[in-house]
Amino acid sequence: MFKQLYATGAFCLTVMLGIAQETLSVKVTDNKSIAIPGATVYVEGKSKQTNADGSVSFVVKDNHAARVTVRFLGFQEFRTTLNQGQHTVLIQLQPDQNIMADAFVYASRAKDNSATTFKNINKSEIRRNNLGRDIPYLLDQTPGVVVGSDAGAGIGYTNMTIRGSDNARINVTLNGIPLNDAESMGSFFVNLPDFASSVESIQVQRGIGTSTNGAGAFGASLNIQTDALEASPYAEFNNSFGSYNSWKNTLKVGSGLLNNKYAFNARLSRISSDGYIERASSDLKSFYVDGGLYTEKHTLKATVFSGKEKTYQAWYGTAEPLLTGDKAELQRYANDSFWLFSGPEYDRFMQGDRKYNYYTYPNQTDNYTQTHAHLQYSGQWASDLRVNAALHYTRGAGYFEEFKAGAKFSEYGLENVTLGDTTLKKTDLIRRRWLDNHFYGGTYSINYKPSQAFNIILGGAYNQYKGDHYGEITWAQYASNGSLGDKYYLNNAVKNDFNTYLKADYRLDKWLLNVDLQYRNVTYKVDGNDNKIKNIHISDNLNFINPKAGVTYFINPASHVYASYAYAGKEPIRKDYIENPNNLFPKPEKMQDIEAGYRFKNESFNIGANLYAMLYKNQLVQTGSLNDTGSALRVNVPKSYRTGIEIDGAWNISSQFLWSATAALSRNKIKDFVEMVPVLDKNGNKVSEKAFNYDNTDIAKSPAAVLSNNFTYRPMEALSISFLSKYISRMYLDNTSAKERSIKPSFVNNIAANYTFKALGIERIDLNLAVNNIFNTKFTTNGYTYSQILESKGSREYFNFYYPQATTNFMLGLNLRF
Repeated sequence: MFKQLYATGAFCLTVMLGIAQETLSVKVTDNKSIAIPGATVYVEGKSKQTNADGSVSFVVKDNHAARVTVRFLGFQEFRTTLNQGQHTVLIQLQPDQNIMADAFVYASRAKDNSATTFKNINKSEIRRNNLGRDIPYLLDQTPGVVVGSDAGAGIGYTNMTIRGSDNARINVTLNGIPLNDAESMGSFFVNLPDFASSVESIQVQRGIGTSTNGAGAFGASLNIQTDALEASPYAEFNNSFGSYNSWKNTLKVGSGLLNNKYAFNARLSRISSDGYIERASSDLKSFYVDGGLYTEKHTLKATVFSGKEKTYQAWYGTAEPLLTGDKAELQRYANDSFWLFSGPEYDRFMQGDRKYNYYTYPNQTDNYTQTHAHLQYSGQWASDLRVNAALHYTRGAGYFEEFKAGAKFSEYGLENVTLGDTTLKKTDLIRRRWLDNHFYGGTYSINYKPSQAFNIILGGAYNQYKGDHYGEITWAQYASNGSLGDKYYLNNAVKNDFNTYLKADYRLDKWLLNVDLQYRNVTYKVDGNDNKIKNIHISDNLNFINPKAGVTYFINPASHVYASYAYAGKEPIRKDYIENPNNLFPKPEKMQDIEAGYRFKNESFNIGANLYAMLYKNQLVQTGSLNDTGSALRVNVPKSYRTGIEIDGAWNISSQFLWSATAALSRNKIKDFVEMVPVLDKNGNKVSEKAFNYDNTDIAKSPAAVLSNNFTYRPMEALSISFLSKYISRMYLDNTSAKERSIKPSFVNNIAANYTFKALGIERIDLNLAVNNIFNTKFTTNGYTYSQILESKGSREYFNFYYPQATTNFMLGLNLRF
């Protein structure tokens, strides 16, 4: 070895002596020692680009210490001052994963020292956990997050709450562009299967957060940043297989930078699963393509991505006695809930278990395709001025199909059928309920930074949504006077959403001041007939002024404290207008959000603690009941609040042991709540209502404690084994704080193992294993209830339904990167 080192040193010395004293030679490579042609090298005010070998030469004064700067798109800038008399230098550039992607999300993301509470999930964490389950599951170790799925295994329709707020209150943006559905305001990641494979990072802001585009954030914001620019070509083939015949197959390719200007990326994905619940299958497909023009000061990027989902419906849930095994209670559910069970269906229900699915029609499926097109520009117009702009268009269309037994002709605009002397008023039929929509608009932000101490951002957006809701009958036992293609209901909706905001922050010694002011105008109109309600004419025009202010004090370089105040308003969603349980025109919600916290971070330990109080006026809370598409109904309550403390910490105990944990403890209360319970006759028709009053009662589906723990052992750099735990306290299904109508506390433990290595010329091989619910806990994280009073009995009775989550299950992944 010493001979080799000596020979190498002698060779280098010979080369150096052979170079003229006035010549400086620079060679530039990436972190894998691959030469980078086209890199710009600056030496004492002169600049040149490296040749095909990554090399360039300069003439410099002899014995002069030269200052060298190297820049290349997609890599961190390199600066050094050479030793006097040094004439050759090898420079390795390190990838800058955020150099261009950050430009698109900069305006809407909270910065490290912002006076708000947030958490970032980076690319490596996403890659380790992305085995096919939906994006909410990647956030499960985030403070205050509760996730679940209809099918029970995390594939298909999923749900998530943060601080007890559901996805209609969680603002989601993709590179700063709104994702939330304009009418329901939910984000349905099932429509973007395997999107996580194209994600660079996710920031979760809790509370109102910073001003952003799209639906108002009343619980949290998710800011999703897609893959950053990669300078070198690559290919990935990622596969996962697991319980319930679950599969994920992903193929990704990227061109790297071509001619130091252009880059292209593409992905194809397929996810399928039989589901934990009976027949709750999923067949999900997606693609992603982007192409960009990149220069040192300007980026223009076009992105198209699409998802197509077909899921068997499991949104009816499972009756409580099927989980508890209480046969007497099961009999009551069958007899008193007006399900019209008979014959084999009655027997199937009485013999069911926690995997029971109410639906049996073979094509009782949800089918939807959603395609997004983004065109984004980012430019550094001056050293202190950055401009971002984007145009976007989303096309969504799909239906859910269902079998209806004994449907009344009159409800479908059909005439009764006469057979001989018999008049038929009902028929069995198959119907499809369609949603056909367009969503488009533009966003912008202008970032002016005149000094290191002062920064200002002006931004905003204008978006328009147009959607048709209609139903059609595809088959009927007795067709009456109907024809294929007839629409038995049709209504159209138009929503315009305009917002503009101004943010500024100023650093003064140990203080950082933030101010943020947003104006938002929303107009919403619906006309036509709905499935149950006819002659709908809804028109609403709302204006919101949303101010925010915060202050951060830096105790030392490792720690700081902060406090903030925010006020925001939010419009109702579609079902609040059309299916309001109290038949009232819904009011917009308003909230004051007060946050205060402490952060500490050094090389081995970091912790954050945050206190919050979210004070609502006219909050729209869930009643506990669902509509006929599995969506929770809501009503306004005059005064309510959510207060709590959140703790998020991590400790590198040693090079082999890492411990991280979160805790979210809260009180979620309605000060005065009036519950209206329907009184039914013997045929199940509502004849009146009875009021029940509650004082300082718990808000539905808002747990008082959510705790998580992650203990990771890394015996070697390439291998990590994690033991993860999650505790969720009791959640009430309605707003009555009644234990008999609640979800029991759950404590679930998982194991995750990751091994990364190189072999056979493959750049990276990842072996990932996740064993979920290792102790086979029978638990649920979501459900609903409804109550009724039968005239014949006079007493209140209730029916609870849950979405059981999978018992012990696994996913095994193999990722190859070339």
